[in-house]
Amino acid sequence: MTNSTIKIALAGLGTVGSAVFKLLQEMSPVISNRTGKLMEIIAVSARDRSRDRGLSLEKVVWYEDAVEMAKDSGADIVVELIGGSDGIAFDVCDATLSNGKDFVTANKALLAHHGLYFTKKAEEACLSIGYEAAVAGAIPVIKALREGLSSNNILSVYGILNGTCNFILSRMRESKCDFDTALTDAKKLGYAEEDPSFDIDGVDAAHKLTILTSVAFGCVPNFDDVKIEGIRHISDLDISFAEELGYRIKLLGIARKNGKSVEQVVYPCMIKFGSPMAHVEGVNNAIAIKGSASGPVIIEGQGAGADPTASAVLADIIDLSRGIRPPILGVSAENLIFNEDENAEIKTGRYYVRLMVLDRSGVFAEVASALKDENISMESILQRTRAPGETVSVVMTTHEVEVHSMKRVLRRLSEIDSVVEIPRAIRIEPLTF
Repeated sequence: MTNSTIKIALAGLGTVGSAVFKLLQEMSPVISNRTGKLMEIIAVSARDRSRDRGLSLEKVVWYEDAVEMAKDSGADIVVELIGGSDGIAFDVCDATLSNGKDFVTANKALLAHHGLYFTKKAEEACLSIGYEAAVAGAIPVIKALREGLSSNNILSVYGILNGTCNFILSRMRESKCDFDTALTDAKKLGYAEEDPSFDIDGVDAAHKLTILTSVAFGCVPNFDDVKIEGIRHISDLDISFAEELGYRIKLLGIARKNGKSVEQVVYPCMIKFGSPMAHVEGVNNAIAIKGSASGPVIIEGQGAGADPTASAVLADIIDLSRGIRPPILGVSAENLIFNEDENAEIKTGRYYVRLMVLDRSGVFAEVASALKDENISMESILQRTRAPGETVSVVMTTHEVEVHSMKRVLRRLSEIDSVVEIPRAIRIEPLTF
């Protein structure tokens, strides 16, 4: 890219793609002043040519086939904003690198599943892949890990990585509504897809955590290493009890060293009011990084949305125009290590447990007996009084317990006749740096 004009081909003109097109036009004088180069979108591809996007496409070449555009458009950089780990997105990336062009994407699923393959392919061709927009929207967390903290051993990374889930949990607490109502509100406001499974089941956050883990710890990105639990089972009762106990419930992605391995988990956690993540509300994201020399670093901002994502996409394009080309995953592909994940699960923890039981004599004795047999001690207990025979909530928090003991006791509690719903357990995360 030695010419004074950087030529860009754009695959995908949905919400984010259109925002990239508009933002580049709006910021073109500023970007040219900062880089000394002009940037021009010369080609686009999308499914529906007739759709009114509020864009002037007269000066660009329209391609019905995004793969053909990647091969033949004459662009220096191909930007993929289609999404999905396979299919057309995979083919566009493959064709881009095969034809000697740099690649920029917001596609976390693509990199979580095929990051090693594309990193090797790019390195062999002396090309680069920009993907800041794939994790946490406008928050420059990839740049922070890969460049700003490159002199550190990273000890832990955790954060709120999915704005949809954070909005739902925030709305449940603020409006005292149930999960389904909060999800409906998220859909109405455009924060959740019609099928929200990837978000609320933790898959989206796990894709992002896979990428963060690779960059932070030098691991081969492997989505299957992440243990995932979503938020479907979180009830308004849990939100209320958490508040009473001094906690907030957040869906967190956590990657941390555990011996020679890196534990990777996505799950709803109870965190203290004073935690750096407790105040992060709505669709915002936040990431906390602990470096060996830097200590704690916390970054927060808009983790999704058209304009924040477009901001990150253009930042990658600007870096490429300046010749800034750090190793794609923080180290060269040949130096990436496979995470020895067999023993990476944290062995102990504290838990919040909620039971729905029939309020009758002997129930608590059965519960206490199950806990005693697994050597689980309670730190606190809350019980609501109802008329005898009615259903009542019993909430406990535990001291430090073995994870496998907690799993066994939950199975045993579910078998008690007076326990009328599946016992709910939420990890209490200390989030210590």
